[in-house]
Amino acid sequence: MIWKPRLTVAAVIERDMHFLMVEETIAGTSTLNQPAGHVEEGESLVEAVIRETLEETAWTFQPEYLLGIYRWVHDNGDTFIRASFSGIVTDFNDQLTLDPDIDAAKWLSMDDLLQAEQQQRFRSPLVMRCISDYQQGKCFPLDLLQDVD
Repeated sequence: MIWKPRLTVAAVIERDMHFLMVEETIAGTSTLNQPAGHVEEGESLVEAVIRETLEETAWTFQPEYLLGIYRWVHDNGDTFIRASFSGIVTDFNDQLTLDPDIDAAKWLSMDDLLQAEQQQRFRSPLVMRCISDYQQGKCFPLDLLQDVD
């Protein structure tokens, strides 16, 4: 059997000391995550994070930095490789319908996130790890990522 990790992207977006998060119900439980999702065929990592952020929050995301590339193994054995980006949002489109898996997009304070962490409401341990790396100022230029034809 060939090992096939799941390639995902996520956006860490802070504005006015609040982070843009999505609330989704997983197996009957309300969870929080960054705008995030799977990279589609033919899509670059940057294109994927812009698309996922728009689909899940109705905000247009402008990535500025790569925060990091993370590997996480779920309890079920699935391996996820996540490229996480930081940046800003520009336009909000209130005419867009959010992805059907998303219950709401919310701007949450750090206190809200710490409380959610205590309540174990995050979709994965990647959520706070990415926020922590962002707060520590970890950032790498986007040109580290190269698409080769």
